[in-house]
Amino acid sequence: LYGQNRKPTPGNLEGLDVLVFDIQDVGVRFYTYISTMSYAMEAAAENGLSFVVLDRPNPTGHVVDGPVMQTGCTSFIGLHEGVPIAHGMTVGEYARMVNGEGWLKGGIRVDLNVVPLTGWTHDIPYILPVRPSPNLPNMRSIYLYPTLCLFEATALSVGRGTEAPFQWVGHPDYSDGTVRTPKSMPGAGSPKLEGKACKGPDFTHLSDAEARELAHIQVEWLLEAYQNFPQQNKFFESHFHRLAGNRELEAQIKAGLTPMEIRITWQEGLAQFNAIRSKYLLYR
Repeated sequence: LYGQNRKPTPGNLEGLDVLVFDIQDVGVRFYTYISTMSYAMEAAAENGLSFVVLDRPNPTGHVVDGPVMQTGCTSFIGLHEGVPIAHGMTVGEYARMVNGEGWLKGGIRVDLNVVPLTGWTHDIPYILPVRPSPNLPNMRSIYLYPTLCLFEATALSVGRGTEAPFQWVGHPDYSDGTVRTPKSMPGAGSPKLEGKACKGPDFTHLSDAEARELAHIQVEWLLEAYQNFPQQNKFFESHFHRLAGNRELEAQIKAGLTPMEIRITWQEGLAQFNAIRSKYLLYR
């Protein structure tokens, strides 16, 4: 069910008493494991099952940042309004929030049980023993993912089909930077700009500790990429608002706002989210 990104149905839950969620997330709104979890919680509630989350550390659990999801921008890559790009919660904490705030379909609630972690808090770095998906191969890629995934909805490659996914961005029209040529490979079939030599900024020189400090949304990277792109009218793709969670970020970048001016517009939403988030934290 997880691999197919689809909701469990009564037919394939027949005979069960408990539905267990045990998947390593990375703490980012558009990383769809939390959407899968939400659908599974709905199915458990609809079928009278208990839902158990075997909690795991969030490698970006030290960060709450970015614009929050707004009405009209929700999709499978962002189900819940009011949640920022980096939410700073474990899957267990997130499940408690979704259930407690009545965010499941129709306000339904599930019999939720979270098996908690011991010996971990949000500011303790956690090195994942296994890559959580093919294109997040190391901790550097995980720490940079909250920002670099936004480039998925631009004309640029984010390194899928290269040896540095989510550790480099590039395009054939850029004149500077590291050159990489995306190609089809396991986990990256038919990647964007396949077979084209692309140039762009390279982050593979960063240590894990340096990358961890950059897990906040680096909006200046988007601004610089847009300003240096030769055909600015073709920089953004139509679904950018679904990743950003709003339609304002694209407009702000096009208008040339500074990183600080953009960040200021996030603060009210972040404050409201933090007030909700604080009710469900298990690891202070």
